Amino acid sequence: MSEDKLDLERLRLSQDFQNQVGVKKAFLTVPVRKPDRQSFHRVHPDPGWCLETAIFELKEERESYLVDPDLWSELPDELAPTALFTAMNRQGVVFLWPVRLPGEDGRSNAWHQSAFEAANLAKTKWVRVAANMALGAYEVFQATGSLPEPDWPELGFDALVKTAFKDRYVRELDHPVIRRLRGER
Repeated sequence: MSEDKLDLERLRLSQDFQNQVGVKKAFLTVPVRKPDRQSFHRVHPDPGWCLETAIFELKEERESYLVDPDLWSELPDELAPTALFTAMNRQGVVFLWPVRLPGEDGRSNAWHQSAFEAANLAKTKWVRVAANMALGAYEVFQATGSLPEPDWPELGFDALVKTAFKDRYVRELDHPVIRRLRGER
């Protein structure tokens, strides 16, 4: 190849390189967790990207399980009414943020209430959430800079939830986590 035919400008990567080569991010893992206290995050503003449901939490292992509604009456003292908010941190990691909802009596504690308010604020602002033991609630810090809007995945909410709970969906009382709860294993 002669030197005069080599056009370096044509070889330069553009800022949207991934779009040009047809790369698409595969969501193989979607964590279910609280936001990291040192990271700013946003919550998807569309109500369709949030699910209010009953969650079983295995506290020792910090794992949350979705439970089929047919089993809710079998496990009333083990389930927590929870809103699963779709969230994203500044690094583009999508996760489901479980926020406890008030119980049947309508009562909530300051931890749950402050987390719920933080999640709603994060629909429009980048926020950081940190536990304050002396306050008995979460403190919420808004980013002061002009941060760009999150680039939400094209993958739908249903697919995110299915990925997050692919191995943690309780469909029957014979599920290993329920057997463990009952001391059967």
